[in-house]
Amino acid sequence: MRNLRILITTALVITLSSLGVSAASAADRVATNCTSASHAQAQAPAARAVAAPVTVWLAGDSTMANPSSGRCPVGWGSQFDALFTSDVTVKNQAVGGRSIQTWLYEGNVSSTKGSDGECRLTSNTYSSRWQAMLNSSTGMKAGDYLFIQFGINDSSSTCPRHVGPARYQQLMTMMAQAALARGAHPVLLTPVAAITCSGGTATKNRGFVGETFAAGSATRAPVIDLQTLSVSLYNSLRFCPNNGDYGGSGPLGTFFCNDHTHFDTYGAQRVAGLVAGDVRRQNLPLAAYLT
Repeated sequence: MRNLRILITTALVITLSSLGVSAASAADRVATNCTSASHAQAQAPAARAVAAPVTVWLAGDSTMANPSSGRCPVGWGSQFDALFTSDVTVKNQAVGGRSIQTWLYEGNVSSTKGSDGECRLTSNTYSSRWQAMLNSSTGMKAGDYLFIQFGINDSSSTCPRHVGPARYQQLMTMMAQAALARGAHPVLLTPVAAITCSGGTATKNRGFVGETFAAGSATRAPVIDLQTLSVSLYNSLRFCPNNGDYGGSGPLGTFFCNDHTHFDTYGAQRVAGLVAGDVRRQNLPLAAYLT
């Protein structure tokens, strides 16, 4: 009997030990699988964030606008989409001939100035293009970008295009704040330079630079100094001196229309590249979508 009890006890110990090892192995496998699943889940949101669709809205004048016909002018905004992955959609709402005020209040800016020296508004109703951007359903959404570049037509002395420095800063600040209120990211740009030369050097020729930086400081929005970037590019390409005949040929004719201000397709592509390059240099989150 005693020997029988010893045999039974030994068999039970062996069985329980075997079960213990199996259970531990199973537990290890479950723990490993859970850890792997948790790691994958932790990584998934980051991957989705990078691939989340983004809309880049553009507000500006003819130097940014899509071409209407012919080879000239071609705004740099029309070439911007090609620099991004398919997760980015560029909606170019730039319009030729507009100052920041006529772009915002199309049809409601009069041809007379008030006592403050600014063109009088006949109505505070926004243009359809700005209303579309502000639309809560189809306009700017959280994570989108709004690029704003004016300052060329604004320097006109006559209404309705005239905009003074203080008014310019006020309107640019307002647009940036509207984007921020919707969770979008405003990016402010100084006006791109035309080609003017002082001997063999291309020179700056646009205003509203200080006002653009001030609006950026007020809203903590990044500023791309496109005037400085474009003049540096013109000098690197040795555009000065020149005889003023652009004529659609040669380095200048390939880059500019014959008005020395607007761009041919190649010029628009190079300027779009300047903007994209500064997005990358400033390490804006949008840079993750650049090709």
